[in-house]
Amino acid sequence: MSDDPGFRVVLAEDSVLLRDGLVGLLGRFGHTVVAAVSDRDGLHEAVAAHEPDVVVTDVRMPPGFQDEGLRAAVELRRDRPRLPVLVLSQYVETRYATELLDAGDGTHVGYLLKDRIGHVDEFVDALRRVVAGGTVVDPEVVRQLLRRRRDPLESLTGREREVLALVAEGRSNSSIAAALHVAEASVAKHIRSILIKLGLPPAEETHRRVLAVLAFLRA
Repeated sequence: MSDDPGFRVVLAEDSVLLRDGLVGLLGRFGHTVVAAVSDRDGLHEAVAAHEPDVVVTDVRMPPGFQDEGLRAAVELRRDRPRLPVLVLSQYVETRYATELLDAGDGTHVGYLLKDRIGHVDEFVDALRRVVAGGTVVDPEVVRQLLRRRRDPLESLTGREREVLALVAEGRSNSSIAAALHVAEASVAKHIRSILIKLGLPPAEETHRRVLAVLAFLRA
């Protein structure tokens, strides 16, 4: 169970089984789904009616099952830049992740693959970080972005590339240190080196450096 105070969640997912499963999962961790809807219009109406702490939405919903959920998320973020939104996708779509991150100010936003829900602690932690103002990107999306970029990335050491991937996921220095089994001071040193090599401005706030790294990878 989480020690965080419960969040009020608006959930948008057209699959009844997954929607009910998420309602139960979030309830186990002390969060309340104030509205569970199945389409774009319902999502807009639920947010207006309930002013939730966070929105969790699928990318594809009725009627076209294309990107209706993402469109709604982007619209909500443009109207409410600080509304926490966690978007779930069945497939890796770096374009969707990019569009979501570009809407609003880059904080309070996350893009995860649905497979991540199976890793319950990771999913709930991602939700917490989004509500707290963080930027969360699925590791598989980060891997695809890394594969697209070469040039300056070639100057990074193997360890620096590992750290870069974890930074782009929105992890803190302490979380990166734990994942790599190194000292937090070593992580900070690696990050400084990475930012210098990639020509990025230094940034202390986690979400700002995440945005800088993602902007570089997407360029």
